[in-house]
Amino acid sequence: MVRIRLRRIGLKQQPSYRIVAADKEAPRDGRFLEILGFYNPRTEPFTLDVKEDRIYHWLSVGAQPSESVVKLLQSTGVMDRYARYKAGEPLEKLLEESKAFFDNRKVETRTSAASLK
Repeated sequence: MVRIRLRRIGLKQQPSYRIVAADKEAPRDGRFLEILGFYNPRTEPFTLDVKEDRIYHWLSVGAQPSESVVKLLQSTGVMDRYARYKAGEPLEKLLEESKAFFDNRKVETRTSAASLK
């Protein structure tokens, strides 16, 4: 079974994560099938960069997202757009809407020690 989950990267005390499609049995930071995005919880608000078309693909072939990935995707509307994609809306329209959402989102890319507390 394939899972869409977080894979930790970054230095000690400075975590950031990749969103990956991986076999359920593979270790957290082990072998994966494809990188689907990037998540940095240390910025305000958090940074999330995803390949929505690839997420739609993996979900449509039966991949199960982890609880943390579901929360991230719901907070940015990806899961809602996926439900609309399953209902028959064209992929191009949904990807345009997604691009507009992420372009209008203001993210402070700098991180500091104060943001960790």
